[in-house]
Amino acid sequence: MATAVPVERDAVAGAFPAAGRSLRLPGTTLERLSPASRDSTAARVTLDLLAAGVGPAPAAASTAGALTAAALDGAPYDLVVSTGIGGGFQPQAPVGSLVVADEITVADLGAETADGFLPVTELGFGTVSHRPPQSLVREVVSATGGRAGTVLTVSTVTGSAERAAELRARHPRALAEAMEGFGVAEAAAAHGVPVLEMRAVSNPVGPRDRAAWRIGEALAALTEAFGKLAPVLESWNPHDPDHQP
Repeated sequence: MATAVPVERDAVAGAFPAAGRSLRLPGTTLERLSPASRDSTAARVTLDLLAAGVGPAPAAASTAGALTAAALDGAPYDLVVSTGIGGGFQPQAPVGSLVVADEITVADLGAETADGFLPVTELGFGTVSHRPPQSLVREVVSATGGRAGTVLTVSTVTGSAERAAELRARHPRALAEAMEGFGVAEAAAAHGVPVLEMRAVSNPVGPRDRAAWRIGEALAALTEAFGKLAPVLESWNPHDPDHQP
């Protein structure tokens, strides 16, 4: 599981028993958590937590390093989760709510033209979206009470109503924006590992009004969500045909 900063990492870790250990990797540290387990299958599940850095590039690099280390150790991951707090598009994703990505889309990778923004795919390069497994998204939504929709990845956080409106016009299913999901998803895709993104909404997308931010509430919502999510992560089987996207 990859967050941007340590305070988000700690909020996720708060949903699990305190027992665990730190694993040093080049440039970063993994926290290996101990999920609460009531059966022998869950007891074999390993949950690693990483504060991967702010923005898509650091998140991709740190996640790729963790994935590579696990693969070289002979214990590759079955799932990568990008998580933390983020901005919510109003009124669909109010402050304190939870958004589960059924599509992870980078919103500002491309080119500005006289006719508007062109995504990088229309320039003939790369990709702009990753889709988490549909069945997993449904299970996570059911367990947490979150809402499924597009989570946008941006390198520059939205700070105006005009920019928020532009993003919603280009991405009408967008519920939230954050800065790491697409980078984490790119690293996961390079290793052939499924990805999930989940965000607790700390502020409205739009003008930067610090008085409207509810970071503490969002972090608490993140802890609560992962407490409910643990059984889903423990039981999910990426090799089950019913769990394919």
